[in-house]
Amino acid sequence: MAIGLAVDKKIVLCPNAESDAGLVMTLKVRGLLEKLGRLTAICPVFDSARPLIGVGSQGHEITVTRLEDELPSSEMAVTFGGDGTILRAARAAVDFGIPILGVNMGGKGFMAELEQDDIPLILDAAAGHFEIDRRMMLDIELRRDGETCYSDYALNDAVVNGGTKVIDVALFGDGNQISAFSGDGVIIATPSGSTAYSMAAGGPIVEPSANNILLTPICAHVLDAKPFVLADSRRVTVRIGHVKRNRAYLSVDGCDSVPLGSGDEVGIKKSQKQTSFVHLTGRSFYKRVNEKLGEKR
Repeated sequence: MAIGLAVDKKIVLCPNAESDAGLVMTLKVRGLLEKLGRLTAICPVFDSARPLIGVGSQGHEITVTRLEDELPSSEMAVTFGGDGTILRAARAAVDFGIPILGVNMGGKGFMAELEQDDIPLILDAAAGHFEIDRRMMLDIELRRDGETCYSDYALNDAVVNGGTKVIDVALFGDGNQISAFSGDGVIIATPSGSTAYSMAAGGPIVEPSANNILLTPICAHVLDAKPFVLADSRRVTVRIGHVKRNRAYLSVDGCDSVPLGSGDEVGIKKSQKQTSFVHLTGRSFYKRVNEKLGEKR
């Protein structure tokens, strides 16, 4: 399917400078796109990586700009890295409705549409020959003493954990208790996040087009603390038990940890926001999972 793209709008290239050393792949794609007359901008997604960028592998100076500054005049973001790179770009792009096209530069890369050998397909995307794959997101709200003190949104997951310590948590769905246990914490994930930390902790794999909220305990100290797959209409609450020396933390999509205290409640619900992904290979989710997990079919 061809989607009408405006050639006067930019395609932003979002490298992880550690994965794409010297920005070799980023510059290669920029060259291909500019031969088509497309405007581009290079926007590293990790600020801490910017000092690594200055000059490319061929000695050419590279001008980089902030992704947030380029998004209003852009129509697509192409990432070069792993799932973490995609997550960072997606969080910035979601309010602009700009689709993400991920190029996997190492690791599993479940969210990436392309591998490095697929680079010529980016020209198809630039010509508008792709479909949009919309992914569910979660709204996250931290309540303390009845007041909201932190809010965020997640494409992958929200994680409540004790760092290296055991914590007490209770889980509720629409006010009804689902489970209560001591352990390392709990992951509240979207279907897109089911192949990330949730899967590693024993949670189910859910196809990303589904609409569900996944609850996956992390190293629970009771046998009956099981993963749950909930309807997307549920309002989930994670209540923190008595915190002594063992601090608890909230992390959303792998970003900075927010300290939690006794009685704090983390509320999670389906968001009105959606992340848009470029889909153009025709490769099914099942095939991708089997390839990434090393199963030959």
